[in-house]
Amino acid sequence: MGDVMVMNEIEATASRLGIDQSQIDLDSIRLPPGDNFGIISDDEDVYEDDQLEFDSGFGNIIVVGNLPVVSKEKFEKLEGVIRKIYSQIGVIKDDGLWMPVDPQTHKTLGYCFIEYNTPQEAELAKEKTNGYKFMKVPDEWGPPEFKPYTPGDNLQQWLTDEKARDQFVIRAGSDTEVLWNDARHLKPEPVYKRTYWTESFVQWSPLGTYLATVHRQGAAVWGGADTFNRLMRYAHPQIKLIDFFPWGEIFGDLQQP
Repeated sequence: MGDVMVMNEIEATASRLGIDQSQIDLDSIRLPPGDNFGIISDDEDVYEDDQLEFDSGFGNIIVVGNLPVVSKEKFEKLEGVIRKIYSQIGVIKDDGLWMPVDPQTHKTLGYCFIEYNTPQEAELAKEKTNGYKFMKVPDEWGPPEFKPYTPGDNLQQWLTDEKARDQFVIRAGSDTEVLWNDARHLKPEPVYKRTYWTESFVQWSPLGTYLATVHRQGAAVWGGADTFNRLMRYAHPQIKLIDFFPWGEIFGDLQQP
């Protein structure tokens, strides 16, 4: 980079050359065309050979529109709903959800910005939620709708099998299948089969209560008598290993209805 002359040096040079700066029309000065103004950098050959590309840093940010316009009293509730929906797809950065507010009305503007950890998560969020019908936030508060209690499946029903069989899981291509293992028969009996159930691997918990699957946006835990319903999902990209704490699994079993 060339030397930069400060203002007092310019004034001293103009005075030495007998130039009256007040008579100079700066608007009439025309620089050479081009981004480099005709000044070739010492490392210009590096850019000519490699043509480096730089990430702008906005690939992991999405804009969510068509949101309800709410007042500041409902801001926290709306933000919580948005975070709940989009955190199921990927990991949202700390302070990665920003919802602009009109400074005059103090209401939201109907859109927000969400920043994920990776561009892949942002792209997946766009695919999954494009055209998604968002809930309408009512103007007046009302009591939540009462839902009757529905008992869940017995996650250890396999222990009550009359033939005292065990279950095992296999993966073949894109299919994942849970089967009964009966040593008295050469052919196992199928229990549950699903295509594209996992994107990497599956793993039983130590006591056989839960079956974990791995996906791009995180992991999921399944269980049940014979349907294997999804019990919980955990957002975390690029999972390589899953492990269970046995005592935690026992405690979890005690909480089952």
